[in-house]
Amino acid sequence: MSGIDGVGSTEDTEDTEGHERRGAPTVANGRDPQTFAILGAAIEVHRQLGSGFLEPVYQEALAMEFHDQRVPFEREVPLPVLYKGSQLPCTYKADFVCFGEIIVELKALAALSTREQAQLLNYLKATGLRRGLLINFGASRIESKRMAR
Repeated sequence: MSGIDGVGSTEDTEDTEGHERRGAPTVANGRDPQTFAILGAAIEVHRQLGSGFLEPVYQEALAMEFHDQRVPFEREVPLPVLYKGSQLPCTYKADFVCFGEIIVELKALAALSTREQAQLLNYLKATGLRRGLLINFGASRIESKRMAR
């Protein structure tokens, strides 16, 4: 687990088969500038609120922080789910889609599990989007997982 500004965070990038992915845009410190901006906003929310609230509280606060930090975002975006090239009548609502291409899923759990990670990977696969962030506000230290397909 690596830290950002002293806050614990996992920043692994994995493809859908669990292999490390290379070639994502990076800044001088080796991080993707878009996900770095998203995580910076999430860290500020966690600094202000701490842990213990339900997910909707963090979602509201993160929307405010995205606005303040000029991170482009859409909330509760209905994303089509494709099956064998055909759109299913049901949709998935992402907590956020930032920069028009990154699914951001929020959780307020004691710890993230492989279940939440699998859920995000399935959303990426079903929607055709390539990058996602799973952010957990429920622990005493913010936890995140960057995923790519």
